[in-house]
Amino acid sequence: MEIFYVFAGLTILGLLAYGLQIWAVRSTLKKNTGVLEYWSDGIKCPSTPLLHHSHPPVSILKPLKGLDDNLFDNLESFCVQDYPEYEIIFSLQDYNDPAYKVARKIKDKYPDKDISVVVKQCNAGLNPKINNLIPAYDTSKYELILISDSNVMVEKNYLKEIIKHMDDPDVGLVSNIIRGVGGRTIGSVLENLHLNSFILGSVCFLDKFLKMPCVVGKSMLMRKSDLEAIGGFKAVKDVLAEDYIIGKKMHKKGKKVVLSSHMIKNVNEYWGLKKFINRHTRWGRLRWKIGGIKYLTELISNPVFMSFLPMLLWEFSRTTLFFALFISLTKVAGDLYLGKITDSDSNPLVYLLSPVKDIIIGLIWFVPILSNTVVWRGNRYLIGKDSVLSPCPDTGMWSWRYRLVDAIRARIA
Repeated sequence: MEIFYVFAGLTILGLLAYGLQIWAVRSTLKKNTGVLEYWSDGIKCPSTPLLHHSHPPVSILKPLKGLDDNLFDNLESFCVQDYPEYEIIFSLQDYNDPAYKVARKIKDKYPDKDISVVVKQCNAGLNPKINNLIPAYDTSKYELILISDSNVMVEKNYLKEIIKHMDDPDVGLVSNIIRGVGGRTIGSVLENLHLNSFILGSVCFLDKFLKMPCVVGKSMLMRKSDLEAIGGFKAVKDVLAEDYIIGKKMHKKGKKVVLSSHMIKNVNEYWGLKKFINRHTRWGRLRWKIGGIKYLTELISNPVFMSFLPMLLWEFSRTTLFFALFISLTKVAGDLYLGKITDSDSNPLVYLLSPVKDIIIGLIWFVPILSNTVVWRGNRYLIGKDSVLSPCPDTGMWSWRYRLVDAIRARIA
């Protein structure tokens, strides 16, 4: 019975942490975006803005690779911004990339917009996204740069909302909270459930309660001068978590890293289960190498997975079963609430899959501890401290270990 009480205690602790995440998300969504209101005698009021926000020109860098879900509409959402001056640079490594034709169609549809399509092979480092960004950065015209992934869709007021934070010269980087949308296959449904609960909750929790910048690279606004001050893109060319490390370096330089309350959409429609598992195995390795022993908190903060462990490690009984079901239904209710306050497009019945997703994530949690390699866009790398990448040997004794792991993973997937 002692084992049950231990895991029950850890489960309740994880459930309380999840409650704080929900609180943090609510607080972030309600956070003032920078427009302060005052009465004529200096007391705050809900009518007159304190500051007139400037609208400096922005270079939007869009690294493209392959056909992401809803790619055309995603890219088009950046062409219709309610903003006076900006350029868009689509960057690719190869003319044969299918995303090239989509980028050309966007450029042809909006001839009045300042849109460039840059195709240039770059092998500056091991991070393929950075290799894609460097040519776009070199051709960009403006001091402010915005990095945005190809699977992101935004509203027309996106630029106006996030640019407000740059009125403060001490702000070095602005990122956004993310909502997963789409979900037409099991893999994409699970991905959106995870984005809209664990990822969203963790980012808001770290920002509100721990004051720790946790930058997600879906949207990153910064000045070139601040980026160059931390070494530019070349400083993260061999890093897997380039977004997190850029935010960390900015913070160390004394610059503010701001989480904007303006929510952007991460479109995931046709993911398979294998893609979902591979993605979060890679992200797990990333967080293990960055967080170290702190990575243990992720397991504890997964109350559904923790609630099922007593049935495996102690006994399958009415007590353990009812406890696991109670925790699962509580988590479903919490995820459903998060979906409601973030205007999720998911069917309410989809949230019944939330416990299944948490169990899969719990099993994936152990993989990074057993393996230090990562496969990214067809390439295998060794991943070290702070997610620094190094080439994985193709020959020799160690190569057989990685091939064996690949074979086992392929059979399981």
